[in-house]
Amino acid sequence: MTTHYPRNAHRATTRPSPLDRRSGIPLYHQIQQRLLARIQAGEFQPGDPLPSIEHIAEQMGVSQMTVRQAVRALSDLGILYSRQGKGTFISSIKLERDFRQVLSFTEETEARGAHATSIVLSFRQQPPSTQAKDTLHLADGAQVFCLRRVRYGDSVPMGIECSSLPVSLCPALMETFDPTTSLYIELSERYGIQMMVTDEVIEVGRASAEEARLLHIAPKSPVFLFTRTSYLESGLPVEHVASVYPGERYKIVNRLMRTKPSAMAIAPKEPPRQERRT
Repeated sequence: MTTHYPRNAHRATTRPSPLDRRSGIPLYHQIQQRLLARIQAGEFQPGDPLPSIEHIAEQMGVSQMTVRQAVRALSDLGILYSRQGKGTFISSIKLERDFRQVLSFTEETEARGAHATSIVLSFRQQPPSTQAKDTLHLADGAQVFCLRRVRYGDSVPMGIECSSLPVSLCPALMETFDPTTSLYIELSERYGIQMMVTDEVIEVGRASAEEARLLHIAPKSPVFLFTRTSYLESGLPVEHVASVYPGERYKIVNRLMRTKPSAMAIAPKEPPRQERRT
């Protein structure tokens, strides 16, 4: 079996310092922290393969089971991910959410050099939720397509998204669309629907038991709650999305600009008037 080394790793001829077996800290946790320190130091880069379980176990002087426990813990945090038959790799520890442009999850993930995939939880036609009905300005009796998916970046679950779209805009969507692929590409190419503007509200919450299971995080872990409304260029609202993203796997990126005040807008202050007594 060939051992793959990351691009920036040095093949040390000496064994690393031994684990502290008297500290009371579990060995797997010590290995986890050492691997994490090497990743944070830049020794491993996103997309690099992790040395084999056998290689790490031999270096650390522990069983392969102990190393697997450490690797599993890092995978649960989204720091490592596995590809069947290919090995374990370093992930981009945090995926950026850039609010300066309208991007689908697929576009955003692939722009960061990761591979986007989805697992479909449900895809059906149904009455809209109260929030979706109000946001999309739907009449009584109107139906929406509701698509709920777990979104993955490099095999790591990055979020749960629930999209609602008016059936009237894309009536054949359930017959033509593969829900494991990009919804925005389907809407653009088949229906000419281009999401040009979005309003997005961000809140912070705690993962429910179901969300924690789907995202491979601990129950009640901090999560971002995103509510997005997407509009056509005409201003017509066409999509309502409610999403849950693990706080430990995302960071928010934005650019704020201060408007330079016009010289005409700044009026000189008048000196206080003094009463003149006669």
